[in-house]
This record gives sequence, C-alpha cells and structure tokens, in this order.
Amino acid sequence: MIYKLSFAIALCFSLCFDLSIGESYVLDDKIGLGRTFDGIGGLSGGGATSRLLVNYAEPYRSQILDYLFKPNFGASLQILKVEIGGDAQTTDGTEPSHMHYENDENFFRGYEWWLMREAKKRNPNITLIGLPWAFPGWVGHGKNWPYDFPDITASYVVSWILGAEQYHDLNIDYVGIWNERNFDSKYIKVLRDTLDKVGLTGVGIIAADGNWDVSNAMGVDPYLNDAVEVVGAHYPGTTTVIEALKTQKKLWSSEDYSTFNDEVGGGCWARILNQNYINGLMTATISWNLVASYYEDLPFGRDGLMTAEEPWTGNYVVESPIWITAHTTQFSQPGWTYLQTVGHLVHGGSYVALTDSKGNLTVVIETMTHDHSVCIRPPLLPFNVTAQNVTFQLKGSFASIKELQVWQSKFDFKTKKPFFFKKLSPLKIYDGSFTLSLDVDAVYTLTTISTGQKGTYPDPPASGPFPKVYFDDFNVANPSFSEAPYFADQTGVFEYYINLTDPGPHVFTLRQVVTQMPVTWATDADQTISVIGDYKWQNLTVMCDVFMETVKTGGVFIAVRVDKGGQSVRSAKGVFFWVFADGSYKVTNDLVGKTVLAEGLSGTRAYGWHTLTLTVEGEYATGLLNGYPLWKDAVVLGPKNGWAAIGTHSFELAQFDNFAVEVK
Repeated sequence: MIYKLSFAIALCFSLCFDLSIGESYVLDDKIGLGRTFDGIGGLSGGGATSRLLVNYAEPYRSQILDYLFKPNFGASLQILKVEIGGDAQTTDGTEPSHMHYENDENFFRGYEWWLMREAKKRNPNITLIGLPWAFPGWVGHGKNWPYDFPDITASYVVSWILGAEQYHDLNIDYVGIWNERNFDSKYIKVLRDTLDKVGLTGVGIIAADGNWDVSNAMGVDPYLNDAVEVVGAHYPGTTTVIEALKTQKKLWSSEDYSTFNDEVGGGCWARILNQNYINGLMTATISWNLVASYYEDLPFGRDGLMTAEEPWTGNYVVESPIWITAHTTQFSQPGWTYLQTVGHLVHGGSYVALTDSKGNLTVVIETMTHDHSVCIRPPLLPFNVTAQNVTFQLKGSFASIKELQVWQSKFDFKTKKPFFFKKLSPLKIYDGSFTLSLDVDAVYTLTTISTGQKGTYPDPPASGPFPKVYFDDFNVANPSFSEAPYFADQTGVFEYYINLTDPGPHVFTLRQVVTQMPVTWATDADQTISVIGDYKWQNLTVMCDVFMETVKTGGVFIAVRVDKGGQSVRSAKGVFFWVFADGSYKVTNDLVGKTVLAEGLSGTRAYGWHTLTLTVEGEYATGLLNGYPLWKDAVVLGPKNGWAAIGTHSFELAQFDNFAVEVK
C-alpha cells in the first residue's frame, strides 16, 4: 500500500514528482545485528558555550533544560559531555579549573557541575563525559605541554572525576585525553592506571578526541589498545578508517556539527546522525555545542542545538536541531542495536533501523539535499537527492508488526514554512511491507514506540538588547556560581571574592585569579580580559573600582568597543584605559597595548582602591581617576562598536568592584 501522510501532502506528492520512482529495502534481524547504539549528545564547553545559561531566571532556565534533557519532551539527549575547565581560552571563553594552583582544590567553580546535575535530574541514565581542552600552567611546569609529567596530569584529571562523585554525586562514565591535540600513548596508559588505582575501573577512556590516528598506535601497542574503550574522532565527515575498525572498539563522533543552527544547520545534523553510522559505523554523535548560550558575536555564534543568549530578557529559541535529534532519541535508547540492513536510498538520502531485541523497531529516514545539509566542516562532496517512493519489507522478528507510529519534519527552503517533529496518523502494515512517498529535505521516523511527544511551553519573553544602564556591586555572600552575571572571561578567570582584609565597602569583589599562563588549547592573550554587554555599543561610559595586588609591575584596565574575543582575543581592539602600580597610566587602541592614544602619570599604586571612568563618544575618549579628569579628548582610531570589558596587564591577582555602564 502507499501510505498517505495527509491529503495535502499526498496531493503534493502526486503533483510534484513521478510516483513511478520506487525501490525496495529489507529490514531484517534474522541475518544478525549491527553495532550497539550508544546515544546522541551535546557538548558544553570548549569553551564557555553555556556561560549565559546559568544567568537565566526561572522558569525559563528550567524550560531550556527540559528541551535539552527531559525524556520524551524535546531533544531527550542521552549524552552530556563537558569541559574540564583549565583556566584557558578554549573557543568562546575560559572555564575555571578546579585547581588553579597545585595546592588548591575547589569543586564548586564554574557551572558544569550544575549542568551535569540538572541533566541527571531529568534523565538519570544520561552518559556523562569529561574532557580537558587546557590545563592550569602548573600542570605543564612552565611548558605549554601537559605530557612531560604524565603522573601529574593524570592525577589532576582523576581528581576532577573524584570531585564530581564526592561533592555532586555524579558518576563520570568516560574521560577524554586533550581536545584535538597530539595524543601521548604513555599518558593514556598512565591515566588508565591512575583511574584503576583509585577504584575508577568503570570510567572508560575516549581517545584521542581529534582524528583517527590513535588507532594506528593501538594496532601495535596491546596495552594502549586495552586502555582505550572508545576511539573518538572530531568532524569525521561521516567516515572512518580501516585502522579504527581493526581495533574492534566503539567508534564515536565525539565532537561534530559546529554549524549555525538555521535550517541548513538542522539539515546538516539530520544527515550526519544517520550517516555517521551508515558510512562510518559510529554509534554515538555529540554536538558542539549543546546550547548556544554565549555572546553571538564571539566565534561560532549560534552553533548549538538551540539558542539561549539573552538571560537579561529570558528569550530563547528552540531551533530545528532539537527536533531532528528527537527523531532518534525519543524512539531508541543506548543499548539498542542497529540492524545490518541500513544504508543509502537509491535516489538519495539514507535510513537506519534500530531494535531493542524485544520486538521494538525504529526506522529513521533522512532525505536532505546537498546544499541544505552542508556542515561547517569537512567539505561536502556533491550528491543528488530526488523525491521517491520506497518500499520496506519487514522480515525476521519484525514480520508480525501490524502498525508503526509516524513522525515527520519537513524543511521548506522555498515557502519558508517548515514543520518539525509532527506526529502523523499511524501506518498500517499489510503483508509485512509498506510503501512511503518521500519528499526531499525531510526526516521521518517510523516506530513501534508510542511514547513520543513534542513538548511545549508558552512563548518566552521577546528578544531585546542588553540593558543600556547596568550596575553590579558583586555583593553576593553565597553566590550560586563563581562568575558574576553576564561577564564572559576571554583570558583569565574572574571570580566572586570575599576580601576579609577590607572592613570598608569593598568586602565583596570580583577577582582575577589566574597567575600563570595556562597550558593552552587556543591562543590566550598575555593580558586577562572579561567582556560584557552589547557588541553594538558605541557611545558609553564605563566606571569601575580597581585594586591591584602586584607591586610595581601590576596593571589593570577598563575598556569599551572591544571588538574581538574567543580564539581571536589576542588581536582585540577597542579603547583601553590602563593604570599601573608604578604610578602611570596609558590609553591604548588594542589589548596588547602597542597603539598608544595617551599616557602619563597617575599616582596609582598597588593595594589601594582607585575608581576609573572611561567615556567614549564619537571619535573622542576621556578618562577620570577617582572622579577627577586624568586625560581627555584622546582620538579614537576605531573600532566603532564592541563590548565593555575589564582586565589585567598580565596573569596577576587584581580586584574589581562597583562596575557600571551607561550607554548614550
């Protein structure tokens, strides 16, 4: 029979393409099964991609989390991978380490602990993964390399896993090596030994979170092969290599997607979720990133499964990748098994089928065309997809199935009227077969599972810009998170601090705490900097109290019109007002301080509070120190807009208080 999805769709099918195009496919488990499905997930970190999420007020923050993690509601994610913070810039910001210094341990810094707890609260069976992108400088003993002392590095990573269990009741399932950097076989084996010695024998190692090269080493080193549980590659383009297959290990796309989350991004996600298994036998796919919850003008803006970048309004957007994920995750669980009878459709597109070996069957079909499914990387070779009829024959234990639930998503690049995750009428099966008319740029799920649901909440508040008047005195005695709202650290780490030595008005402050260049993944600046606000800001005044803690060589700044962050932070330009502990000041057009607009004596010293005020209007800037003019009418060379910021001259301790912005 030909299953009529609806009268309107069936009419379009009959008018829009030739129904004579048809092929037959078999779904059969009697010939054996394929690999075990390990899940679909999202990645928080690499870096600071969930930074703004924690600042959402309720109920919006919980609604976002439900769309991501709540079973049978939205994406229903089965894996959460988080960054093990290393105090370094790792794409869109820095995430704090649990050990800034060798004799320091604090398992409440940052927000990844909170995020894992929230995910686990919604889905107790979710798989948790930790991966370091960077390390505090002490781990590398002054070198930008973490493997010269593998025992130290392994102990550092294992302490994070133990802290997750001891302080947050979180059992980490897997740990990675070092994101997208050269792996070290000795370190992997030391890490395995260290995990085993402290009783973490159940924590698996994913290697090497880059390309497939580790599989070559595993083929000649049995101990290394035994130490690795999962061979994980990034952006594999849906293909693997023979050496990885020979390891007989689980193969994962342990970081993928990284694509702007419009409809083309949704199409990319739909295509790779199916074809990572069909072409590469990868049984898990993890999206970078989980949720685009960072300033959009940072690198890779909106490259998440959904968008939540306005905590000041409460606005968020449930993007198409959420519902594309649901086509698989709501109807198959980790531990299910792929059939061997999966593959490409003759006229373009692909299909996978999974079973729980208890009589349930889920089939996911995608028909994404080339131009509507391009991912950010790697390049996508040309292919064609046309509308088609397909007939599926159910054999083996599936021959007795009489009905399948049907869900469809349809991207519409012509009329701009797409629909996602729509439940259609059940499909009746006659004589063990059924025929579908497939449109292009669509995703279909056919399943025996009847619990699927498209969860909804009332529309969130309307989108709006960052407030034009903003003030924060950091007076929070027991903060829920170590970072102040909306500040996005780009180099260094700025944390709430209780200054017990100051009985005056500066007891609660924000403190920059990283004192050594980290073992970096990206290119950190030599200065520390945290940005805040609206990238479109042009004419404004920023005021902040500052406190240097480094005698003679210390320095701090406030800034406006900062035009770059993330991996490009070293080349950031703007208007930077610096004061130094040697009694001087400087105004520069760049973070590195090479383009000087004004300079002179300030009388500033370490261990004393000073109030800086910076006003920029048009092409001119003026600065006040402690309320009195220090310099004025410096000619601004550009840029014309950007964020506000605070920071330090080097990796040094410094405090900030009473931060204020007024935009004209």
